[in-house]
Formats: sequence, C-alpha cells, structure tokens
Amino acid sequence: MKKYFILIALAVLFSLASVTKNSNPPKEESWIKLLDNNLSKWEMYLSYKHKNGYSGKIPTDINGNEIQPVGYNKNVNNMFTVIQENNEPVLKVSGEYYGCVFTKENYKNYRLKLQVKFGTKKWEPRTDKLMDAGLLYHSQGKAGVDYWRAWMLSQEFQIMEGHFGDYWNIANSAIDIKSYIPEGTMNAVADESQEFIPFGANTENSGFCLRKMNAETPNGWTEMELVCYEGKSLHIVNGKVVMVLQNSRYFDGENFRPLIEGKIQLQSEAGEVYYKDIKIKQINKMPTEFENYFK
Repeated sequence: MKKYFILIALAVLFSLASVTKNSNPPKEESWIKLLDNNLSKWEMYLSYKHKNGYSGKIPTDINGNEIQPVGYNKNVNNMFTVIQENNEPVLKVSGEYYGCVFTKENYKNYRLKLQVKFGTKKWEPRTDKLMDAGLLYHSQGKAGVDYWRAWMLSQEFQIMEGHFGDYWNIANSAIDIKSYIPEGTMNAVADESQEFIPFGANTENSGFCLRKMNAETPNGWTEMELVCYEGKSLHIVNGKVVMVLQNSRYFDGENFRPLIEGKIQLQSEAGEVYYKDIKIKQINKMPTEFENYFK
C-alpha cells in the first residue's frame, strides 16, 4: 500500500512539473541582422538632386518640362554602398540625391536597433544647414508622396545634428505624442510627464515635435532604438527615451486609418551618413521596462 501511494505522489509531481514547464511564456525572438554586404534585404528609391529654393513642386528643365525622378533600384553614382569597418558591413549613403533604402519585408510589433554617424559631405540645398537623415517606420505605398518627393507614407524618427529623436510626419501620417503644447512660434517638446497631443495630417498641430533631450554622440556612432507595438512607439537614443508616441495613423482624405506596420526606410537627405549593426526582433507585447510610459 505504501508503494502504491508513493507511485501516485510521483505521478502527481511529474504532472505538475509538466504543467509548469508547458506554462512558461514563449521564448523571446532573437535579433535578426538586416545589413549584409549585398544589401540583400533592401531596395532603394532615388528622386532628385534638389536645389536651393525648392518649393515642393516637381523640378523642371530649362524648357519647363517636368524632370522624372531616378526611380527604384537605380544606384546612380553609387549612392548606396556597403563598406567594411572592423570586419562588419557598414552602409554608406553619399546623400547626393534625396531618396532612401527600404526593407523588402513589412514589419509589425518589433524592436529595431542601429548605429548611425554622419560623414563630412553635404549637398545642395543643405550645404549651409545641419546634417540630416532619418529612420522612417510603418512605411506604406509608393515612394515620392512627401514634400521632397523621395519617401513613402510613414512616421519619422529624426536623425539630425542636435535633433536625434525628433518626430516628423511623412505625407499624410499623424500620431499622438506626450509633449508640451506649442505656443506661438515655439515648437512642441516631447516629455513623458505630459498628456498625449495629436500631430500631423488633419490635426490641430504641425507634423513636427522636438525630442525631450539631446542624447546623441557628437562626431561618433549613436545607437538608436525604435520600439513599436500596436501603434505605440518609442524613440530611444543612446539608451535614453526621448519621445513617447501612440495612435499611429494616416488620413485618407476622409477618415483616419491605422498605420501600425510597414517597411523601414533609411533616408538620404543631402548629407553623407553611415549606418551599421542594423537588427530587428519581433515582440508580442510592449516590453515591461517601457509599459509605464503609456500610463
């Protein structure tokens, strides 16, 4: 009889162990590298060499005829090249033309990390302005629908001297940002202590908001992280959260529609820029360390 009870007890313990084991949460996805020597996970689009005085209209030649953009996957003047630094691939973007590289795949609910730094070359119309580029996410549709006729509908995580982490809406996108409200000529400034207010297409505010703080690395590599989950996003620069955003959407001319997935674009914007260590992983919830930002 004692042996019988011992066998039952062992069976119960084994059953409990199996339940505990099977109830563990799924293993977190691993990081996937997006950059290789052949840019195999990316396509490209080039528009124009914009000039000083550009007004948003399609450029014309001396006879007034519209100039066509370079277009898709035409790497004019080796605008996009992969070089080696310490035996790892680095994407060099010359900046001569406005345009981008963009992922072949669409992504939803992820963490994206990359490192970025500026070179020294500038091109018109930015020769007397700050170095500029950008990480565009939730990118959908055709390229060339923005003011500069270079990018897809998307949300922008700004890459710019003194402005890493700013927000710009691209085309008719919109989003809500925890920020101080703009006043007069003053720009809105992000801060997680504030309420969410709308920015972008068909909202009461412009499509621009300043990041909370200056966190980039001067004259060196800056690490950027973008966290996106179900329309919420975080702009993180060198480990510091500089902007909290939610309710990503776009205006179709009549109604707002969700903008919560899409391709990733890396801008070329009249300045030489380098990208490396680009990696992504899927997530199935907002990471615990960031949940409080959305309360």
